[in-house]
This record gives sequence, C-alpha cells and structure tokens, in this order.
Amino acid sequence: MQAARPEPNSAKILIVDDDEGVTQTFARMLRLKGYHVRTAVNAEAGLQEATEGNPDAIILDLHMPILDGLGFLRRLRAATAHRRIPVAIVTGDYFLDEAVSAELHELGAELRFKPMWLDDLVGLARNLLGVTH
Repeated sequence: MQAARPEPNSAKILIVDDDEGVTQTFARMLRLKGYHVRTAVNAEAGLQEATEGNPDAIILDLHMPILDGLGFLRRLRAATAHRRIPVAIVTGDYFLDEAVSAELHELGAELRFKPMWLDDLVGLARNLLGVTH
C-alpha cells in the first residue's frame, strides 16, 4: 500500500539555491499557498536540512559553487532514506549538456527552467507531491 501524499497545508518543501533572493521568493510564493518551506543557500546546508527536516519534496538549483545541484542529487540519492524524495532541478541554463540531462533523469529529478512564476512554481510543487486536485 502506497503512503498518502501530503496536502499543501502539511507538505514540507526544501528549496536549495545559492541566490538568496530566489530562495526567499520561492519560499514566500509556496508559503502563500500553504506549504511548509525550509531553505538552504548552498548544497551542504541543503543536504543537512534534507537529513534533519525530512522534506516531502526538494526544489534545487543546478549551478551552485563548491557542490552543484547534480552533486547534491548524487549525494542525496546515495542515502537510502532519501532515494524516493521527489526532486526538481530548476535552472536558468537552457543549454544543458545531454550527459547532465541524462544523469538528472537517471537520478529521478525533474528539470524546469527559470524564471518561474507563481503558477509555475505551485504546479511544480503539486506535481512533485503527486497532488492531482
């Protein structure tokens, strides 16, 4: 039997992006729709937050210093407890290398592009959480 998907008023979403303006904007947008949101401004902090906060979904920037989104995703998926957390990579890079795109897909991440408006972001969150209404 599959576990019930959380509704927005109880769903926990982690946003990881080195641009604090993007992180805070995404967080505000999702909080307006009733989501519980945690943020991290680098991949290491994001991995710690994923471990401590057990998010229902993660929205992740691809290009970050030191450890990028792909490295974050590799480390996240290496932990058994985090293999099934839905993840979306959000990037402004429209010209991704095919190998990177393929690895993101293999690691189970959705790929979306910035800019993201309120409806785009809420739709992404709902999709990651499997909410259909």
